[in-house]
Amino acid sequence: MRIHLLGGFGEKGRTSLAIESKGYRLMLDAGINTSVRMDDADYYPRVSPAALAATDALIITHAHEDHVTALGWAIAQGFAGRILMGAETVRDADLAWAGYAAPADRERARAAAVETLPARGTVALGPFTVTTGRSGHIVGGSWCVIDDGARRFAYCGDVVPESPVFMMDPLPPCDAIAIDASYGDDDVPARERARQVAAFVARHPQGCVLPTPLAGRSLELLAILPEPIALAPDMRESLAAQLAAQEWLHPGIRDRLAERLAAAADWREGEPLPKAALLCHDGMGMSGPSATILPLAERQDHPVLFTGHLPKGSPGDRMVQAGRAAWNRLPTHPTLGENRAIVATSGARIVLGHSCDPAMLRALAAHIPLLRADLATGASLDI
Repeated sequence: MRIHLLGGFGEKGRTSLAIESKGYRLMLDAGINTSVRMDDADYYPRVSPAALAATDALIITHAHEDHVTALGWAIAQGFAGRILMGAETVRDADLAWAGYAAPADRERARAAAVETLPARGTVALGPFTVTTGRSGHIVGGSWCVIDDGARRFAYCGDVVPESPVFMMDPLPPCDAIAIDASYGDDDVPARERARQVAAFVARHPQGCVLPTPLAGRSLELLAILPEPIALAPDMRESLAAQLAAQEWLHPGIRDRLAERLAAAADWREGEPLPKAALLCHDGMGMSGPSATILPLAERQDHPVLFTGHLPKGSPGDRMVQAGRAAWNRLPTHPTLGENRAIVATSGARIVLGHSCDPAMLRALAAHIPLLRADLATGASLDI
């Protein structure tokens, strides 16, 4: 089994890799890199048209832009294989395509024939048996284990082992694993981060703005924020749809979040910013209502708290660097302790890490000796 690192290794964004065995080529994820412009070669995965044309199938693990947005681009570059996504990913992916894909690529992705990837189950692709499980990161998010009969490779995608909202299924044993290294060696527990985020909101009774991805972290925030809460346009419908997908949620959490959603106010463009915690998407200020709300908040010196990744040069990054907004991570990826546990229980002898820069990867490798911090996008290896 040979693995090609196409994006997201030694960098954040454009997460993608390919696995070859017995003449079959499977691609996992096709994301983009929001830290560069769309016309930059590093915006898309590092894969040639010939390699895309030779790819037999593509699995998309979830609907965030750094995992799904390059689908239409891949089709334009020659990919014509099978496409597999979870039903919820199919439902939610167009938001990423609308915000971050070229218009023609968005239409290619929307028109593509997609097969349903099971939330928890197996699917046969050529010589591979692909096992899936819930990732704990987002409704519709999955991890994948690829078995060619001789080797087993686990791809975490984005996972959250201890999410209070989303369920994560345990990964089976494997020979090699690609872990979600988004936070490097950060080991601050999620419950402490949640307390800090809630305290920020409590300190600003005049209201504040919390940019967030529409899917995933938005429900995590809804679970912890002090009321009152307000929602940007289009957010209520998406949150309700996520809550309806009960198989992805911890038992009992749906009813509590549904009550909080019902109590939240709807903010509309043109209205004054509310005296509430206003949730708006996206989480970076690059698209969606946040692209309008953040300049308004900045002009009015209204408090803003970012809680996730901010690409260099994004509106969110600029505001934080200028002291016009605060930042405090609300974990929607594994902490150090969680990644150590994932690796230990996997039994893997080869460990890769995606979604962080080289310095963060080296810091993580100090705690996970098997982690190959020397491998980056463009590398290939045999397992």
